[in-house]
Amino acid sequence: LPQQDPAANVEVQVTHSTVNYKDGMILRGQRGVVRNWPIVPGIDFAGVVRHSHSKLFSEGDAVVLTGNKAGQHFDGGFSERATCQAEWLVPIPPTFDTVDAMTIGSAGFTAMQCISNLEVAGGIRPGDGRILVTGAAGGLGQMAITLLAAKGYEVVASTGRIELGAHLTRLGASEVIGRLPAADKPLAAQLWSGVIDSVGGSTLAAALASTSYRGAIASAGVAGGGILESTVYPFILRGVRLLGVDATLPWNVQGFPADPALWRKWRKERLELWAELAALLTTERLALMRSRCIGLDELRRVADAIVVGKVAGRVVVKV
Repeated sequence: LPQQDPAANVEVQVTHSTVNYKDGMILRGQRGVVRNWPIVPGIDFAGVVRHSHSKLFSEGDAVVLTGNKAGQHFDGGFSERATCQAEWLVPIPPTFDTVDAMTIGSAGFTAMQCISNLEVAGGIRPGDGRILVTGAAGGLGQMAITLLAAKGYEVVASTGRIELGAHLTRLGASEVIGRLPAADKPLAAQLWSGVIDSVGGSTLAAALASTSYRGAIASAGVAGGGILESTVYPFILRGVRLLGVDATLPWNVQGFPADPALWRKWRKERLELWAELAALLTTERLALMRSRCIGLDELRRVADAIVVGKVAGRVVVKV
């Protein structure tokens, strides 16, 4: 395989992967996402350990990988076998199987990170006010709705696919609205105590303008564009906190901090977030968000659809 990590010490027999927005970008050859070509894409995978030179895992262990630049710097999950560093892997919680783990995948993990950021860095709690989820029909959006509702938050889902309103309500949204109109002034009516945004661009700018005093926004996506046209007024007049969310949480990955203490901190965070996902999500809830399971031969078609917003929920890949 073309892009193997020389520090890899575990080999996994991959049973399932998934298609994320980033996978769609990679499969379409978009520049700036992959370090070097050629590469095996797939930023997530789940499967069973076949060989391990680490004390963390043994042959037969069920594991899941998200982050650490798999499928971007190193060969990823769209392959029957994958190698990686043991610290990149997480034991699959006993309530989940590999299909469940990939229904969650990077989208669910990032949604959980967003909520953690709103709570820890933003100080948001259930009862503080409504939480807006943009890009609500997508994988991250549906996961965010489900997780927020499970934690007792009042959730407003914003989507360009209003026909999915009943489904989003079933996941836990108390209200479904269309896409946010572009902000026409720096500060608008204060509507949201918190926001989870997977869209970026003008949607993020509009969310900033309408977030309440001392509210917070977790920004985790770029589907609507990477340019943010806003002002400093939401920050200096309302104390709004804009929180960037990155799911890499690297362990010994070139280009990131080379401090083992930070690696241990980020791995601890990863394990804690997976434990919370296991506590909040049931197999029934996951089934509601899993739109379909495909084979590797269908990847390109789904990739083309996901980057233009034509995929709702989570698509699991059987390898």
